[in-house]
Amino acid sequence: MANTDPHRLGWGSVRDVFVFTRRAFGLVWTTSQWLAYAFCFFTLLAGLLPATLAYVSKLLVDGVVAARALHDPGPALNYVVLEAAAVIALALVQKAIGVTQSLLRAQLGQRVNEMILEKALTLSLVHFEDSEFYDKLSQARRQASQRPLSLVNRTFDLLQQCLILSTYGVLLWQFSPYAVGLLFLAGLPTFWVEARFAKTAFQLFTWRSPESRMQTYLETLIAREDYVKEVKLFSLGELFLNRYRDIFHKLYAEDRALTLRRAGWGYALGLLSTLALYGAYYWIVQATVSGRLTLGEMSMYLLVFKQGQQAVTSSLSSIGGMYEDNLYLSNLYDFMAIPVELEAGGETQGPVPGDGLRFEKVSFTYPGAEEPALEDVSFHLKPGHKLALVGENGSGKTTIVKLLSRLYSPTGGVVKLDGLDLQKWDELALRQRIGVIFQDFMRYHFPVGENIGVGDVVALDEQPRWEEAARKGQAQEVIAALPEGYQTQLGRWFKGGRELSGGQWQKIALARAFMRKGADLLVLDEPTSAVDPKAEVQIFEHFRKVTENQMAILISHRFSTVRMADEIMVLEKGRVVEFGSHEQLLEKDGHYATLFKLQAAGYR
Repeated sequence: MANTDPHRLGWGSVRDVFVFTRRAFGLVWTTSQWLAYAFCFFTLLAGLLPATLAYVSKLLVDGVVAARALHDPGPALNYVVLEAAAVIALALVQKAIGVTQSLLRAQLGQRVNEMILEKALTLSLVHFEDSEFYDKLSQARRQASQRPLSLVNRTFDLLQQCLILSTYGVLLWQFSPYAVGLLFLAGLPTFWVEARFAKTAFQLFTWRSPESRMQTYLETLIAREDYVKEVKLFSLGELFLNRYRDIFHKLYAEDRALTLRRAGWGYALGLLSTLALYGAYYWIVQATVSGRLTLGEMSMYLLVFKQGQQAVTSSLSSIGGMYEDNLYLSNLYDFMAIPVELEAGGETQGPVPGDGLRFEKVSFTYPGAEEPALEDVSFHLKPGHKLALVGENGSGKTTIVKLLSRLYSPTGGVVKLDGLDLQKWDELALRQRIGVIFQDFMRYHFPVGENIGVGDVVALDEQPRWEEAARKGQAQEVIAALPEGYQTQLGRWFKGGRELSGGQWQKIALARAFMRKGADLLVLDEPTSAVDPKAEVQIFEHFRKVTENQMAILISHRFSTVRMADEIMVLEKGRVVEFGSHEQLLEKDGHYATLFKLQAAGYR
C-alpha cells in the first residue's frame, strides 16, 4: 500500500504516489475500451499536427517572399490551402478529444461511485458507527469520482505535449541546440509552483473533512422535512445557519490564503518564463536581421518557441497535476482497502433443527468503548416461544438484536441457531430465517407495496405477498384508506407522495417484518412506540396468534405488552439480572416488579 499520509507526503514519495496512475488507466480501460482507444488515437494526432502547422506556416511565408520575386502566387496559395486543411484537421481532432472526454467522464464517474457504494455494502455495521470511516467515505466520494479521468486526461495531455515538444525540438535544433535547452528551462518555475501548492491543497482537503461533513449535516437539518418541525419549533434555523456560515468562513479563509500565495508565486516565477521567451525572440530576430534566417524561418521559430514554451509549461503542469490527482486517488484506494471481515461459513441449516436460538455466555464491547455492552448473557429461546427483553436505555437490549441478526459478532461466547454458530451460517440463508423491525425503522419514499416488499427482496414485486404481510402486520386499514392502495407513493420527496402518521408508518414497517415467509424468528424492537397503549395490546395479541409457531423477541417499555411473553429477561448494564415469566418475576419482587409497579402507578 502506498504511503499517502498527507503529513509526510513529499517528493521523496512521488514514486509511491504515482502508483495510482496505472490503476486509473485500468479503470478507464475497463469502463470503455473503444472510448479509451479513441482518446489515445486523437491525442496522438493532436500531438503531431501543431509542428506540421508551424512548418507549413514557414513554407507559406517563404513562398510569399518567393512569389513576390517571381511574380507567381501559385505555390504560395497552395500553402494557404494546406495550412487551412491542417487547421481544420486540428480543430476536428480537438473537438473529438472533447467529445471522448465528456463521454468517459460520465461513464467513469458512475463506475467509481458504484465502486464506492459496492465497497460500502461489504462493510460491517461497526464501520458505519466510526467517525473516521465517514471521513474516508466523504473524501473518496467528494473527489475520487472525478480524479481518475482527470489523471488519464493529464497523462494523455502529457503524451500530446511530449509529441509536440519532440517535433518542435527537431525544428529548433536546426537553429541552435541551446534554444532547445532554453525552451525547457523556461517552463520550470511554473512547474515548481503547481507541484508545491498541489500538495498544500490536498493537505487542506484531507484535514478539514470533518468540517465539510458538518456543513453537509447542517444543510440536511435545515432543508429536510423530517427535521424541519423541530428546527422551526425550537427556532434552531438561525443557530444552524450561523454555524454553517462560520464553517464556510473558516474554510474560505484557508482557501483564500492558499489562492493568494499560489497566485503570487505563480506571477513572480512566471516573469522568469516571460524573460526567457523574449530573450529567445531577441536572439531569433537578431539572427534574421543578420541574414542567418529567412522571414519564414523567423516566423516559424518565433511560433515554435512561444508554443513550445507553453507546451513545456503544460507538460510540467500535467506532471504536477498528475501528482495532485494521485494524492486524491489515494483517498479512493485507501477507502477501497478498508479491511472486510472474512465471509462466514456457507451452512444453510444447523445440526439440531428445531433447537431454536441460544446465547451461550455472550459478551460484546463496542469498538473504542471501555465498558462491555453485554457481559456473559445466556438464554435459550425455543420454537414457538416469545421472549421479552426489559431494561433501561443502554442496558443491552438492542445490542442483543444486532448480535442475533449478525450485524455484530460477539467478542466473547457464541450465538447459535439450530445448534450452529451464527458465524458458520450462509449470510443469505440466515437472514431469511430472521425478520426484524427496529425502533428507528426506515421510511422508504417508495410506493406502499415496495415499502412492505423490501422485507424480502426476492418477493419485492409480488402483491399477494404484500397483502399477506399487511394482514399479519394489521396494516390493511391504513392501506385501504390511501388513494391508490399499494401503489400510493409515500413520503414527500417525490410528486404525489402521501405522508403517514408515526403509528401508520409503524404498521407498514411491522408488515415488512412478515414478508419473509421462511422466517422462524421475528424480532420487534420497540415497534409500536408511536401507537396508543390500547392499540399496542391489540397488535401484540394479534401478533401472538399469527406467530404461534415462530420464535419472537419483543422489546417494549410497556409492561402491558411485555407480560404477554412466555419469558421475560431483565437486563441491567449488559447483564441478565432476572429471568422468568411475568408471574414468576412479580413473585420475586425484584427489579422487574419494581419497574412494573412504577408503571402501573402511572396509569392510576
